[in-house]
Amino acid sequence: MIEEEKQENELPRPLEGIRVVEYGLFHAGPGAGAILGDLGAEVIKIEPKEGDPERYWTRLGQLDLALPNGESAMFQASNRNKKGIGVDIQNPMGRDVFNGLIQTADVFLTNIRKSTKVKLKIDYESLSSVNPTLIHANVSGYGPKGPMSDLGAFDPLGLARSGMMFVSGTDEPVLMHIGILDQATSIALSHAIITALFVRERRGVGQEVHVSLFGTAQWLMHPTLMIGNILSVEPVIHVDRKNHSPLRNFFRCRDGEWIIGAHHPEEKYWAPFCEATGQSLLISDPRYATLEARAANSAALMERFDHVFLSKTRDEWMEIFLVRGLMFCSIQHASEVKNDPQARANDYVVDFEHPSLGKIQIPGYPVHFSACKAETRTLAPGLGEHTKIVLSENGYTESEIKRFISAGAVF
Repeated sequence: MIEEEKQENELPRPLEGIRVVEYGLFHAGPGAGAILGDLGAEVIKIEPKEGDPERYWTRLGQLDLALPNGESAMFQASNRNKKGIGVDIQNPMGRDVFNGLIQTADVFLTNIRKSTKVKLKIDYESLSSVNPTLIHANVSGYGPKGPMSDLGAFDPLGLARSGMMFVSGTDEPVLMHIGILDQATSIALSHAIITALFVRERRGVGQEVHVSLFGTAQWLMHPTLMIGNILSVEPVIHVDRKNHSPLRNFFRCRDGEWIIGAHHPEEKYWAPFCEATGQSLLISDPRYATLEARAANSAALMERFDHVFLSKTRDEWMEIFLVRGLMFCSIQHASEVKNDPQARANDYVVDFEHPSLGKIQIPGYPVHFSACKAETRTLAPGLGEHTKIVLSENGYTESEIKRFISAGAVF
């Protein structure tokens, strides 16, 4: 076991040697930089003097996101594995420093609005003249074209525009909090960047890539939108449990916790399910013997199984179903996942030593590689924490760095 861990620790990271320069804020965009950092890329986050506003975003509704140092826990999620430097890119000296970084970069990553990119001269046309093989990666709210292409947006607006808030099965729109779409957009952007790097490896060309909250939300709903468009229907499955089969439903257990099942085709699983729940008589009952009969009598069937599931705890039911190969799963609270043995066994949750919080549990990288590895190596940097180190590595002398600091070009 020790030898296996040693071998795993010695595995290379897939993107070692790739340099990413990031000028972005909040999560959609910077989250992609964090993913590339998981994969071993060197990610240099450039911030102005006021810093990324996500550093100070410490409250979301009634949820307190503040860490002991006053910064946001969300900022940690968005900016792991990065070096943080402070540069005023509108200062002539700062601009020279910035251009020097772009010359050595493989990727420039930003989620600044289109008009602001042009104003700051960090758009693709400007930066490709500095580095023609640069991958220029962008995130926007609604896409690079159309009347909304220069509008700002946050996660909920992408959910709203895409139709996602009306597919949860309720009559009122439902908002998924805590950056679900921001994270999905970051994953989409990391995919786009790695694809562009592969194209550059094959063809030797840099290019601009672009993803948006709106576009990613639609892609997440690809099957839903395909069904709706092909059949000309609103693809919503209403959540009234009594209108659905117990084989594709969720139940409250004796301990107040919930469990859910999903089985297809139903004919294969109906008899084993009845036997596992002590309801074997239902197998031959004409009211429930066929798929059509169960659909016609779903309310009575669900009322019966609601009582059945109250006879045991969630974990007791899970033991019964796992032995029989039935596809049930605990409905867990997010706070439970860090102790989930399946998550721990696969390193979907890993331990990490935080300088002020001590040992904490964080999400691990969800992909397993046999010849390389990906992981969180560092948490988010302080504002300007690595400025001197990065500039020194880029060939600037100590006296030059002091001059830049005195001129307000870097900090």
